[in-house]
Amino acid sequence: MLSSHFMALETGFDAPALAAAPRMLASGFEQDLVRALVVRPHEISPKYFYDAQGSRLFDQICELPEYYPTRTELAILADNAADIAQQIGPRAEIVEFGAGSLRKIRLLLDALEAPARYLPIDISGEHLEGAAADLRRACPALDVRPVVADYTQRFTLPPPVAGSGARVGFFPGSTIGNFTPEQALQFLQRAAQMLRGGALLLGADLIKDPAVLHAAYNDAQGVTAAFNLNLLARANRELGSDFVLEQFAHSAFYNAPLQRIEMHLVSRQRQRVALAGEAFELAEGESLHTENSHKFTIESLRELAGRAGFRAGPVWTDAQNLFSVHWLHAPS
Repeated sequence: MLSSHFMALETGFDAPALAAAPRMLASGFEQDLVRALVVRPHEISPKYFYDAQGSRLFDQICELPEYYPTRTELAILADNAADIAQQIGPRAEIVEFGAGSLRKIRLLLDALEAPARYLPIDISGEHLEGAAADLRRACPALDVRPVVADYTQRFTLPPPVAGSGARVGFFPGSTIGNFTPEQALQFLQRAAQMLRGGALLLGADLIKDPAVLHAAYNDAQGVTAAFNLNLLARANRELGSDFVLEQFAHSAFYNAPLQRIEMHLVSRQRQRVALAGEAFELAEGESLHTENSHKFTIESLRELAGRAGFRAGPVWTDAQNLFSVHWLHAPS
């Protein structure tokens, strides 16, 4: 949940079980949720957190006192904006993967020399259009072209603007940690090709005291729990399912051997859920795994980027080494 958006946790596709559904599945969300309820262990991509309500809840999470990643990364970007802008260079075209509310990119745009264009990419079109409109009002001279897309999948960017400088990707929030290691490598490989000749500015959360991590994902106000449960509320709104939210508990914990936070929705009792014309049984204590957030060392992130074709450049951190921002040169 370190970013706004995406991440496809690809599970095995149980074709015979899904074929039992009496009608065509209406959307990718419905298809993936049916798959998640058929296959055990149950898991679904966290990209489905981010409808308009989920995006609003995530923005609230970023303001919580327990949730250190956003304010720490913002401070790193603010403290090093001039240095980062020098790396980016003039007339750059900035591509942001999972743009969200656009708070972080403002710090960079204000420091850049005559950026040619800004391409924010996000799966939540309504949220993205609103944020892009706000940015246009604040920066009327900037060419802002929102791209509504799932950036965990292949998609096409507009051709570069004539006379523009480098094409630089921006991937903040440690969203890279929401992928499995294999998916992270695949994403970085695609980004390396998309940004060929430019670079990627990447935020990555660092390994730290598990107590700090636990507090960040189990806030006292219950906003993260509401964010997690909104996935089921969204299914009820959009897919006509009948999840009873009170019958599910938010669970988030640090899995130390795998160096990741896991988020789950745990069934409080034995229950049956209707979806896509079928009924699905959930046992008491059974969970729907909704997100992973892997943590890194600086060395492990640089090694991963190198395997994807990037060449590691400068890295910026905070004084407590909670978070890191990496400059990664894309292949030319």
